[in-house]
Amino acid sequence: MEYRELGKTGLKTSLLGFGGFHLLEIPQKEAGALLNAYLDAGGNYIETAASYGNGESERKIGASVMHRRADFVLTTKVGDREKAAAAAKIDRSLKNLRTDHVDIILLHGMESVDALNRSLAEDGAYQAALEAKKAGKALHVGISMHGQPAPLLAALKTGKFEAVMSTINYYDRCNFPEIEGELLPLAREKGAGVILMKPIADGYLYRNAERAFRYAFSRPVSVVVAGINNRQMLDMDLRFAEAYAPMSEGEELELLKTAPELGSYVCRQCGSCAGACGKGIDIKEVFASEAYYDRQMMRGAVGDTAQYALSERLKFWFGQKQQGIDRYARLSPNADACDGCGACLPGCPYGVDIPYKMHLAGYKLDAKEIY
Repeated sequence: MEYRELGKTGLKTSLLGFGGFHLLEIPQKEAGALLNAYLDAGGNYIETAASYGNGESERKIGASVMHRRADFVLTTKVGDREKAAAAAKIDRSLKNLRTDHVDIILLHGMESVDALNRSLAEDGAYQAALEAKKAGKALHVGISMHGQPAPLLAALKTGKFEAVMSTINYYDRCNFPEIEGELLPLAREKGAGVILMKPIADGYLYRNAERAFRYAFSRPVSVVVAGINNRQMLDMDLRFAEAYAPMSEGEELELLKTAPELGSYVCRQCGSCAGACGKGIDIKEVFASEAYYDRQMMRGAVGDTAQYALSERLKFWFGQKQQGIDRYARLSPNADACDGCGACLPGCPYGVDIPYKMHLAGYKLDAKEIY
């Protein structure tokens, strides 16, 4: 399996990382078998969080692989924003994990720049992580976020964080293009390691898992972390990692054209529609607001039942609905100005029915009673 540098930390991580959240779904014995099989296959990055089952994931990892502590990079995450609470959580995590240190502490799920600023204050969680580092309880300090990357961009600009963890997959590339367009270049500039999570978008890309993993592995990241809860899944993910060959630009473009989850509804944010609306609607920005609102998952049509059920579960997963509404509120003219003329249609290389999508986006973002 390929190994990559984790920024400037001096750590090297295997291409495939093992995420600990889904260990909550299986017994300790099975969790231990999977973790050890992963290490035996050459994987060396295990990640969890204090909040996963109120420490249960950490305890399962601690009971399973701490006799092999030198064989892997260990990361846990703390979601508290205040120093005292974060410090207590870090100590609890070490006890749960049965170790005297983790390689990386991530400030977990940084939901906003305001939350980041609270965490960076004198009595904030960052100070707890920094003191843990000085005490040898953590070797490096990083930060994580789901969805839109504004807090991670702000965090990197401070120069205080050695790693960032972000949602990256070919579906959410269309919802949060700033991740690949701004965050990844900034991380490289700052020498920060990038930890990729959700390569198959919490299961949403299950029909296309091999290409989803190949897309994820092809990003300029240090490690791709996948949740694993059975041997079949582990063997499949390992096979994808071991067979990995970089995806060419042409293959990426083809994936964006043909991926079934994108279809003719999801806006790829390519900008080809710029200036196409005679009414002056900023089509791309309306659909960017919709992407923040519900990841473009509510489409006004039900096809595959399993896929629909997943979209209902995941559309508000990142908690950014209000951000989408606020972004849309700044637009003038907005979706209501669309008269369905269709002049914009020839400009979309992905065949998106822009008038239909505009109507549905307006329904969502204006909280209309019917569409």
